[in-house]
Amino acid sequence: LLGEEIARTVLFLAADDSRMITKQSIAVDAGLR
Repeated sequence: LLGEEIARTVLFLAADDSRMITKQSIAVDAGLR
């Protein structure tokens, strides 16, 4: 997992496009489980 991938997720969540996302757990795991 790269810092860039985490930063991209954080930037999306901070943007207006994600304003309808509430009380969710978002896994940033590059598809690994």
